[in-house]
Amino acid sequence: MADTTGRVLKLLSLLQAHREWPGPELAGRLGVSARTLRRDVDRLRELGYPVNATPGPAGGYRLEAGTAMPPLLLDDEEAVAIAVGLRTAASGTVAGIEETSVRALAKLEQVLPSRLRLRVHTLQSQTQPVAPIGAAPTVEAATLTLLAQSCRDRERIRFGYRRRDGLRSDRVADPYRLASTGRRWYLVAWDVGRQDWRTYRVDRLTGPRGTGVRFPPREPPPGHVEESITAPLSRHRAVVVVHAPSAVVAERFSGPGWVLEELDEHSCLLRTGDDSLEWLALSIGLLGLDFTVREPPELVEHIRTLAARLRASTEPAADR
Repeated sequence: MADTTGRVLKLLSLLQAHREWPGPELAGRLGVSARTLRRDVDRLRELGYPVNATPGPAGGYRLEAGTAMPPLLLDDEEAVAIAVGLRTAASGTVAGIEETSVRALAKLEQVLPSRLRLRVHTLQSQTQPVAPIGAAPTVEAATLTLLAQSCRDRERIRFGYRRRDGLRSDRVADPYRLASTGRRWYLVAWDVGRQDWRTYRVDRLTGPRGTGVRFPPREPPPGHVEESITAPLSRHRAVVVVHAPSAVVAERFSGPGWVLEELDEHSCLLRTGDDSLEWLALSIGLLGLDFTVREPPELVEHIRTLAARLRASTEPAADR
C-alpha cells in the first residue's frame, strides 16, 4: 500500500510539472504497465484531481483545471522559491496582488518544515532591498498569467503594443519566455508579421489574448534575451573578442548586460553596454585578459587615449 501511495504521489507530481504526458512515457517514468497507470489515474480522480485521458497511439494524460483547487506537491526548492517570490510580490511591481501574496505566504509558512522556514527567513534577512530610482511601471497579474501560460503551451497570441515613441500597432506573436529585471517585465517572442525576434515591455501591451493556434518550438539566437533587454538601457554598446575561454571570463566578471558567446576553446565574444565609455573601458580592462574591441569605434579611441595616459603616468618626471 505504501508503494502504491508513493507511486500515485509521484504520478501527481509529474502531471503537475508538465501540461501533457504521452501514456507510454508516463508509464516508463513510473516503471509500471499501462494498466497500472490507468488504475493510478483513477485513484487521482477519486481524490478530486481532474485527469483527462486522450485515447489512441498519440494519446496521453493531462491535469485539467477543476472546480476546486486541489493540493499541490512541491519539492524543497520549489517551496522556498514560492515563499521568497510571495514576499517579493508583496511589495513588487505586479498590480493588485500585494494583499493576496501576504495571505498566501502566511498559509505556506504555516506548513513549511522548520528547515525550509529557516532558509526562507535567512535569505530574506540577508538581502538588502535597494530602492528603485523613479516609479516602476506595474502590470496586471492576469496579464502575466496569460502570457506565462501561452509560453508554456506554445499558443500564438494577439495584442496591441505601444512603442517607446508612442506609436501603437497590433501584433501577432509566438511567445517564448517572460523575463524580469526586477523593475520591468518583458515578453520575448517571435513576431509573426515581422518574421523576427522581438522583446516587448509587458506594461505597454494591451488586450493580450490567445488565438488557439499552436506553434512549433523555436529558440532565439544565443544571448538574445539578455541583450535585447539591456541594450535599450545603455548609450554605448560594445562588442569585444576576449582571448580566453568563456568559462574563464565568466569567473572574472558577469552580470546583467554581459552576454558571452563562445567562439572556440580559446576565445569568446563579449557583448555589453553602459552609458559611460570610461566605465566600459575600465570594466573590460579589469578582466586582466587580452581582448580586441570590434565596436564601437569611439570605445577603441577612448582605450587608446586611456592607455597613453596610463603609460605617461609611469614615466619618470625627467622624461616628461
